[in-house]
Amino acid sequence: MNPQLKPNLDKAAKAIAGASQLGVLCHVSPDGDALGSALGFAAAARRAGKQAVVSFGQPFETSDSFSYLPLSSLVAPSEFPEESEVLVVFDAADLSRLGSLAGRVSKAGTVVVVDHHVTNHGFGDIPVIDGKAAASAQLTYYLIKRLGWQIDAEVATCLHTGLVTDTGRFQYAATSPEVLRVAAALLEAGAQPDQIGQALYEAVPFGYLALSARVLGRAVLEPELDLVWSELGLADLEAAGVGYADADRLIDDLRIAKEAEVALLLKEVSAGTKGSLRSRGRVDVAAIASLLGGGGHVRAAGFTHRGQSAAALEVVREALRHA
Repeated sequence: MNPQLKPNLDKAAKAIAGASQLGVLCHVSPDGDALGSALGFAAAARRAGKQAVVSFGQPFETSDSFSYLPLSSLVAPSEFPEESEVLVVFDAADLSRLGSLAGRVSKAGTVVVVDHHVTNHGFGDIPVIDGKAAASAQLTYYLIKRLGWQIDAEVATCLHTGLVTDTGRFQYAATSPEVLRVAAALLEAGAQPDQIGQALYEAVPFGYLALSARVLGRAVLEPELDLVWSELGLADLEAAGVGYADADRLIDDLRIAKEAEVALLLKEVSAGTKGSLRSRGRVDVAAIASLLGGGGHVRAAGFTHRGQSAAALEVVREALRHA
């Protein structure tokens, strides 16, 4: 563990231990790290005798891939408390990533932010932030251990989900010996890697196959920019009978083109365009995403653009021309 984390871990643990009621949030359209961290922390909190309510902003939906997680502990945004004694936020690089629930931050007594995005410059009262951590779930593990709370099989499954997804099944550069030690501890506590792996990577709705074919079929390679990109429209989802949450893995289908350093998937949403960026490591896609109001990591980042996809694409192209 990064020794610089200890002072804020201690502050966060003290604030959380002294509260009876906890609000728990993660970013909108949560991935495995955000959802696993929030649900795992809340499960551990309840076992320690705390009240813990978990939610995320609209659209309030999760991928079927996460059906093995304790989703019954989630409440809709409209049911999330207006005020929390202590609010714990997971995997949100900035306040805007909380979407429709961002206003709950200013109403909370104390706000703890647990995150590993390099673009997170800190918000809330107690930042438990380490841009070198492989996943927010890694930091969540440290926080639960610092609190002295039990990590049982359910908690371990949630946290291991975060590690698996944000390390790309332990193949990304952030997979350190320490990360593997945390993973080993979670397996010892009861996490089942076969169950997690099958749910996340070996089970999709049949319609996803048609969706992937449509999106990959229109992929464009721009070798002069070292870029491969494609688009996903709302009509594509409707035609395939697949929900938006189940389309998250499309960027991983796109990124494997070996001729490109950077992959970009532009997704049509009601508010404009969402973009997912991936890099093989030479290009910092978090810096590119920040040009469009987003953020993330050197190798994985995203943004939401209120304009047309063509405008967002041109911003990415221009950035790559100078990369």
